[in-house]
Amino acid sequence: FRMVSAHISPWGKPQQPTESVSLADIMSEQLARDIQSKEENRFGDSLPVPDPTITILENSPGCDSDFLIAQTLQVQFDKENDDILKRTEDKFNGTSKICVSYSNYRVLSENQLDSDSDVDDEADDKHRVWDSFARSEKASQAKPIPRCGYRKDADGMVTKHDMLISGRKNACRVMVFPPEFHTGDAGAFDMQLPNKVFNSLKVHSRNEESRRNRVHDKSEQATSEMSVDPRTRLLLYKLVNQEVLDRVNGVLSTGKEAVVLHADGGARENTVVPKECAIKVFKTTLNEFKTRDKYIQDDYRFKDRFSKQNPRKIIHMWAEKEMHNLLRMQKVGILCPEVVVLKKHVLVMSFIGSNHRPADKLKDVKLKHSDLADAYNQTIGTMKILYDDAQLVHADLSEYNILWYDKKCWFIDVSQAVERNHPKALEFLLRDCTNIANFFNRRGHPETKSPDELFQYITEIEVPQDGASMLCQVKDYERNNELLTHQK
Repeated sequence: FRMVSAHISPWGKPQQPTESVSLADIMSEQLARDIQSKEENRFGDSLPVPDPTITILENSPGCDSDFLIAQTLQVQFDKENDDILKRTEDKFNGTSKICVSYSNYRVLSENQLDSDSDVDDEADDKHRVWDSFARSEKASQAKPIPRCGYRKDADGMVTKHDMLISGRKNACRVMVFPPEFHTGDAGAFDMQLPNKVFNSLKVHSRNEESRRNRVHDKSEQATSEMSVDPRTRLLLYKLVNQEVLDRVNGVLSTGKEAVVLHADGGARENTVVPKECAIKVFKTTLNEFKTRDKYIQDDYRFKDRFSKQNPRKIIHMWAEKEMHNLLRMQKVGILCPEVVVLKKHVLVMSFIGSNHRPADKLKDVKLKHSDLADAYNQTIGTMKILYDDAQLVHADLSEYNILWYDKKCWFIDVSQAVERNHPKALEFLLRDCTNIANFFNRRGHPETKSPDELFQYITEIEVPQDGASMLCQVKDYERNNELLTHQK
C-alpha cells in the first residue's frame, strides 16, 4: 500500500492544498484593501453605496477607520436603546401629574441627544417639570412677607397666613425631617401641606425618634428572652477566638434567670475543654427574678461586695456564686456540671447529655418502679451530702433542677445555693424537702418520707411535735440562733 499525501474528496476529486497565511497578514489593513479592491473589480457597481458618515470618518486624520466605524455603530445602538426607554417611559406615565423618569438608564448624554428630532425634544420637555417645587420655593423666597405680616401685590394683599405660602413652607419643613422618617420626594409637583397635617407629621416623627432610641437602649442594656445582648455576643466571640469554644450552636433552654446555649468545645492549650459544653448566660435584667438579693446579701462570701445600686454587678456575683458552688459540689463527689471558665456573667460548663441532645429533667422521665426508687435514694442521699460535706443548701431543688442521665441524678442550677450558716438556710431546706416529697408522692413511690421526716433525716435536728407547723418551728429555731450569734 502507498500513502496518498493529498486529501481524497468524497466526490472523487482531490482537494487542492490551501496556502498557509500568518495571523499578521490576516489582521493587516493592506490585505483588507486588496480583498476589497478585488471584490469591486469583480462585481462592479453592484456594491451598496457607503454611508457618508463613515466616509467622513475614514478621511479623518489620525484615527483608524475600523475604530471609528465601531464608534458610529455603537452610537446608533445607544440611540435605539434610548428610544425604547423613552417610549416605555411615555407609556408608563401617560397623563399622570407624577412622572417617572428613566434618565438614569440612558446611555447617551444630554448633549448627544440635542441632535434628535423635534418629537424627541417635545418628549423631553414633559419631564422637565421635576423642579416645579424648587421653582415655587424660589418664588416664595423672592417675595418674602415683611415683618409687618403682609405685603401688597397686584392681585391684592397677601398675609403670612396665606394658605399657599404656609403650605409651601410646611412642605419645605417636612423635607428636613430625620432620615429615618420617610417623607418622599416632592420635586415633581408643587406640594402644599396644611398646618394640621404638618403638625401631625411632626408629632409622629418625634414619637418615632423617641421610641427608636428607647428600644435601642433597651436592646443594648438587657438580655432578651431568646437571645443575648451585644456585650454578651462579644464575650462569646472572645471565647471562640481564644479557642475555648469551637462553635456556639443555639439555645437549649430559657429560664427566669438565664439562657442556656449549646457549644462545641475548642482545643485551647493548657485547658481541658469537654467535647460538648453548655453556656449559661445570666440575664442582665431583674424583671423576672427580682428576689436574688435575699440569696446573696447574707452570704459571707459576697456580703461586703453586695450593692443593690448596680444590678449588673449583682449578675456578675450571681454567676461567680454558681461557679463556687459547683466547684464545692465537685470536691465532695456530687454529680453536677464541671466548670470550664467564667467570663463576667457567662459561665461555660460541661454538657450533660450526648450528641447535642441534653439530658432529660426528672419531671419529664417515665421511670419504672425500680428506677424511681433508685432516683429517690440518690436524690435524698445527694441532699444529705450537700448539707453535711459541702455545707450547702440548694434552696431551689425540685424535679426541674435534677437531670436523669445514665440512670443517675445530676444536680444543676445552684446559683442560689446558700451556706448552712445562712439566716434562712433551714427554711430553704424545708422548702426543698417539700418539693422532693411532693414529686415522688405524685409518682407513686411508696417509701417516700414526709417533708418533716426528710428534713430531720438531712439535718439530724429533732423537732418537737408540739402542734405547731414545721415551718414556724424552723423560723423560731433560726431566729434563736441569730440572737445567740449576735450576743456572742
